[in-house]
Amino acid sequence: MAKAPKMWIYSPPKKPAPKIPPNVKADIEKKANELVTQLKLTRIQAPPAADAFQHNYLADLYTKWYRHYFYVCAKYCVPGPNALVPFFEAKLARLEYLEPNCFNLSFMRYTGEWVLLHSNLTLDDCLTSIREETYFE
Repeated sequence: MAKAPKMWIYSPPKKPAPKIPPNVKADIEKKANELVTQLKLTRIQAPPAADAFQHNYLADLYTKWYRHYFYVCAKYCVPGPNALVPFFEAKLARLEYLEPNCFNLSFMRYTGEWVLLHSNLTLDDCLTSIREETYFE
């Protein structure tokens, strides 16, 4: 079998990630933390009784930055005597900063990949989606 001939292919450089001004970063964090405090009131419940069937339960919600991504994360408690770890963390939502007041909103699929749900949304629309849509529960 003959080898395929080698070819040159144009590969343009990747577009660099946008720089986020510190005041914009602080504003995003403030609004998202307000949402998280609201969600904590409705989604975090008391631990189940000791004799109940032992399932993982939501213990905390928080936010964090990584590069130009803003994450809404959850901390789950693993009850029971046979638990390998007492807690584990999962990322629920990812806001990708594109430009001032423009974000892509993604959710974490059960396979571990991020799925783009909405593109080019404002911050308020992203936070409303996180509050109301079932992808982020």
